[in-house]
Amino acid sequence: MRLHIIDHPLVSHKLTVLRQHETPSATFRLLVDELVTLLAYEATRDVATEPVHITTPVAPTTGVHLSSPQPIVVPILRAGLGMLDGMTRLLPTAEVGFLGMKRDEETLLVETYANRLPEDLSGRQCYVLDPMLATGHTLIAAINYLLERGARDVTCICLLAAPEGLQALEAEIGDRAEVTIVTASVDEKLNDQAYIVPGLGDAGDRLYGIVH
Repeated sequence: MRLHIIDHPLVSHKLTVLRQHETPSATFRLLVDELVTLLAYEATRDVATEPVHITTPVAPTTGVHLSSPQPIVVPILRAGLGMLDGMTRLLPTAEVGFLGMKRDEETLLVETYANRLPEDLSGRQCYVLDPMLATGHTLIAAINYLLERGARDVTCICLLAAPEGLQALEAEIGDRAEVTIVTASVDEKLNDQAYIVPGLGDAGDRLYGIVH
């Protein structure tokens, strides 16, 4: 497993505003969108391409375009939806699949309640969107789901990560596949409620409000 922490002043600035308790949902959503685009730029650095011959207004030349099969972007519902536009802005031709997963707040176990993915992901580069890598349980379940369908190249884009979640992911996934975590920050720890510290709170609630 590879870990890529994006060290860039614009990333740090946007993340600081996201962390602030008083940042309203509308601003939070806008900043998540902008931040994900910056993270996605680095996350797609190794996206598969192939040569293509074209003609400019001046002369023939050789460029590249995305290889087939196209990459697939997989937001984890619901908070991952807030990252989708920022990702597809860079990969507009990518297919989009969905995984609905929720964590039991008492047991911290993950339940999959919905999926919309191809049956065969062999040869596909998969980009998983989940704002918070806290315990790692949700991403572990999502990655295992993709691996069971043949994926072997998975990149997870997270706004924040906790050391405990990264350790759990490393222990569970190992070298079974090429897995990369791209994040804006690895924070200090998890608290007793499995929230990232200092973190930014519940990303889903801050994106969309609290569902009663």
